Amino acid sequence: MRIGELSRRTGVHERLLRYYEEQNLLRPERRPSGYREYVETDVDTVRRIRSLLAAGLSTASIATILPCLRDDGERLVPTCPDLLADLAEERKRITKAITDLKASRAALDDVIAAAPADVAARATRP
Repeated sequence: MRIGELSRRTGVHERLLRYYEEQNLLRPERRPSGYREYVETDVDTVRRIRSLLAAGLSTASIATILPCLRDDGERLVPTCPDLLADLAEERKRITKAITDLKASRAALDDVIAAAPADVAARATRP
């Protein structure tokens, strides 16, 4: 299938599919004309990529993780022993980012709460 068909079937813009190829997440064959030729399994690969991106992983991490995953219905299942350690590290990184964001939000809450009543009254609240 050509890139437009893969885009239609996955809901992912052609430009992003090309980016995934640049990041070595997809490896389509090339026709003599230069057109990309995708196979049926690429539809599932794009869905895995999207799922991993939504989980907060970078494309560099996905490139190493992707070969060690398979679909099991609604979830991804690791198939390589070393993958669990990599996933645990990614989880630690995400947990730290969440902790840092919560601290930033708390600091902003303190600043907002310290506003004098007249300033708060004139502020536009979202």
